[in-house]
Amino acid sequence: MFSGIVESVAKVVKIKEDLGNKHITLSCDFTNELKIDQSIAHNGVCLTVVELNESEYTVTAIKETLLKSNLGLLKEGSLVNLERSMRPDALLDGHIVQGHVDQTAVCTDVTDSEGSWYFTFVFEPQGDNTTVEKGSVTVNGVSLTVVNSTDNSFQVAIIPYTYENTNFCKIQKDSIVNIEFDIIGKYIAKLMKNYHK
Repeated sequence: MFSGIVESVAKVVKIKEDLGNKHITLSCDFTNELKIDQSIAHNGVCLTVVELNESEYTVTAIKETLLKSNLGLLKEGSLVNLERSMRPDALLDGHIVQGHVDQTAVCTDVTDSEGSWYFTFVFEPQGDNTTVEKGSVTVNGVSLTVVNSTDNSFQVAIIPYTYENTNFCKIQKDSIVNIEFDIIGKYIAKLMKNYHK
């Protein structure tokens, strides 16, 4: 379980392909605090630490994960948003994030708004995946508030701190991002669909 509050941005050091999987080696400022078998959200995708040394660690993304997320697009030097699992006694500063990316979306516009930025994302509607005005959404692991919600698009406003301390600084038009829709919203959508049957 995560909150969508990015702790650090890691740099991809190496990627090794293994049949349909990819072993991704990264370096971040808390590598020395990690343990084998620890869960960390990478651009919102929960992955397990499988190898570790003083300055780098490795996670494995299986074929299914690569198909449903943007992790398959990573290359050496890519920046990845990181969040360690939430502790039971931690404050929930963002919203409830599972680390199970629903799908990807495409950035169609970035608008400078005199000190902040509006990012527009378009996605292919699937199942109960939807956004609501002023609701929550996770983009590349970042908990954000939805504005200008439609059936297949939404905007988020990014403040300078988030822009500078996540990989939003690298997102531009046509960038592909990971989306996890709000779990409460998904349950409500499913209940309403069953209610109207």
